[in-house]
Amino acid sequence: MESLEALVALNLIPGVGPIRTRHLLDHFGGDPASILGATRAALDHVPGIGESIASAIAGWESTVDLAGEMRRIRDAGVTVLGFTDPDYPGLLKQIYDPPLVLYVRGRLTPEDGQGLAVVGSRLTTPYGLEVARKLAYQLAYTGVTVVSGGARGADTAAHQGALAAQGRTLAVLGTGLDRVFPPENAELFERIAANGALVTPFPFGRAPDRGTFPARNRIVAGMTLGTVVIEASLSSGALITANLANDQGRQVFAVPGRIDSPRSKGCHDLIKKGAKLCEGIEDILTEFEYRFPGSRRTGESSAQSEFPAITLSASEQAVWDAIGHETVQVDLIIRLSGLPPSAVQVALFSLELKRLVRQLPGRRFERVSSDA
Repeated sequence: MESLEALVALNLIPGVGPIRTRHLLDHFGGDPASILGATRAALDHVPGIGESIASAIAGWESTVDLAGEMRRIRDAGVTVLGFTDPDYPGLLKQIYDPPLVLYVRGRLTPEDGQGLAVVGSRLTTPYGLEVARKLAYQLAYTGVTVVSGGARGADTAAHQGALAAQGRTLAVLGTGLDRVFPPENAELFERIAANGALVTPFPFGRAPDRGTFPARNRIVAGMTLGTVVIEASLSSGALITANLANDQGRQVFAVPGRIDSPRSKGCHDLIKKGAKLCEGIEDILTEFEYRFPGSRRTGESSAQSEFPAITLSASEQAVWDAIGHETVQVDLIIRLSGLPPSAVQVALFSLELKRLVRQLPGRRFERVSSDA
């Protein structure tokens, strides 16, 4: 049995996990296959391995469908990286308990080692959504990979912002890759896989539960240089990610909000405890100047700096032409552009982020004049 298959099998055995596997590898000479071939008696002598875990490992062939899992991996076109693989994210290897394996749909690149996490509450205010999109857009434009958790609210906005900038984004999921959660993000996940990657430590068929999301948050924090928290209550899962990043020695940034908003309490508490106050992209990038010497920076330090100009995509150009010099209803933009409604919505969002168009009441849009 190959080492990767053995790690996949160990990942399928409940209760084993990365820490126990490390003890087992130390005992069996670093060979995962030797662990699966060991007797119950031999496993009992490994520190940290109790009777129940030893029994589960010794009898793994009766409970684990390894052949089926490897078939599902091949059929889905998914890449699996073991934590000893040279392509396994380097920053994630540095944490105390890196996942045994990562299932990857899409592609990880060396540049993803310069990633930053952008996270926040699921119940995000319009302000939080706008900030998440804007910061993610600007980070992605500079060449930074934006990493988030694929959840509703701030996570979704961060992924959307990075994609609008035609940059890379990674979504770390709290499910198997064959599950879509939340279900409304199915199309977004397809776009992320095409322009970055979907990543999870969980095998096929794993549904979300109370234990999967903290594990996801650990990976989000572990595979990035730092974590930016947009909006979070004192009980938000985003604070788990921030605390994990702090424990792992990574930088934590927090965006301030309204002093009377419960959804800002978590960010304000992080700032009180030493997180760097973040009012714009320069507050983030100045902490990593040595990491991004060649990034496409605007040179402006103001938190109100404009989005950098980039070439319009074909869809953006079609929507721009459809708007013309009038104020136009969205239905007319769809008819004039000849694009599907979903493509028009994405293009309008991107053009708004670039401050080329603005939305008016009644779902009407107009171009923004150069002297506005």
